[in-house]
Amino acid sequence: MPVSGANKSSQTSNLLHRNMHRHYPVITHGKGIYLYDEDGKAYIDGCSGAMVANIGHGVEEVAEAMYQQAKTLSFTHSSRFTSRPTIELAERIRTLTPGDINHVFFVSGGSEATESAIKLARTFFLETEGMDTTRWKVISRLHSYHGGTLGAVAVTGHIPRRRKYEPMLVQFPLIAPAYCYRCTLGLTHPECDLACARELEKAIVENDPKTIAAFIAEPIVGAAAGAVPPPDGYFERIRQICDQYGVLFIADEVMTGFGRTGEIFAMNHWDIVPDIIACAKGMGAGYAPLGAVALSDKIADALVAGSGQFSHGFTYSGNPLACAAGLAVLDFLQKHDLVRNARDMGNVLFEELEILKDNPIVGDIRGRGLFAGIELVRDKTSKECFAPSLSVAERVTQECVQRGLVVYPGTGMVEGTTGDQFIVGPPLTITRDEISEIVARLDAALEAAAGQLL
Repeated sequence: MPVSGANKSSQTSNLLHRNMHRHYPVITHGKGIYLYDEDGKAYIDGCSGAMVANIGHGVEEVAEAMYQQAKTLSFTHSSRFTSRPTIELAERIRTLTPGDINHVFFVSGGSEATESAIKLARTFFLETEGMDTTRWKVISRLHSYHGGTLGAVAVTGHIPRRRKYEPMLVQFPLIAPAYCYRCTLGLTHPECDLACARELEKAIVENDPKTIAAFIAEPIVGAAAGAVPPPDGYFERIRQICDQYGVLFIADEVMTGFGRTGEIFAMNHWDIVPDIIACAKGMGAGYAPLGAVALSDKIADALVAGSGQFSHGFTYSGNPLACAAGLAVLDFLQKHDLVRNARDMGNVLFEELEILKDNPIVGDIRGRGLFAGIELVRDKTSKECFAPSLSVAERVTQECVQRGLVVYPGTGMVEGTTGDQFIVGPPLTITRDEISEIVARLDAALEAAAGQLL
């Protein structure tokens, strides 16, 4: 049935939205950092969708690469064939990953990447310890998000994302997050001696080291807590503990990878090499569903020396069209030196965000590169949260949308029930003037929200 003129941006009941009570404007096209809806309204994509559109919208080179690939080969099944774009993208990623992470398994997105990483960790121990291995548990952190599949949700520590599906989940161990603004252990850095990292060793010992396959963590926590960076020395201690107990370290770089934080991978900030990297989002930059698991020589060599098989896969693993898009994205990223721009413009972004600290509901501003999180509070001194019923993160988001700015909201990072935050993470092509415009619109939106709430 045609949609009436007055409601032409409304969706019909045929499409199941994440929120059936929300109005979704229809976006017709995008260019650079802007999105345009069917009424002609322009929005600054201040969060790159969901930290996905790293090179901006409407890049002709990527569209052309996809067109040329689609004309020749759009699909092969990875159980029987491979393709030149798939091989070339794996080779390209190998040149970007740290240390001895030289092997790549392609998937279609972040949830598939973390799901694959979990299975890969289990497979490694099956190949090295035999089928009777007891290593299968994966330790993760509270206030983390690792994807939407059941395996990924099982290692997700963000309570609101787990709550409805709890009976269906494997109960993996969860430890304290590295969240200095609200330390769940009630300590202060550096006097704490990295107690949040030492929680990993405690969990390994309590669960029996012979049962632990891996530890998974986001280098900088994304959607679940709002760009929370670790304290100095944290990942150095994590790497030490994993090595001590023979546990694999999985870095979830789905959101941080491919330049978002000012390094090609965020783990490079600490010169730490994980055993497995899960990546997606900026890898395909929104032009095609694309993700990957990158793994070390140690793991790949174990598979080759053993059965030679990774009993796992998805229909679109290594899809030629998606991989051609990924190659074009990396070409654009490197041609325009966007990792450096993310670092430089990230410094500008955090300098300009300082003005928001005068707003009475802004409690904390954190992050790195073009990955900034802003936590909202009722009281700056006590860090008291707003009541969940006020939907403060969503309220601020809507104030931003009214001013033509899109940010990425999140809730529930305080005891699984309260807490409001949002992420600012524009495309890595952003300029100084565009950052100033983002901050101006954000300042106005926060001022309006504070006036309603206090």
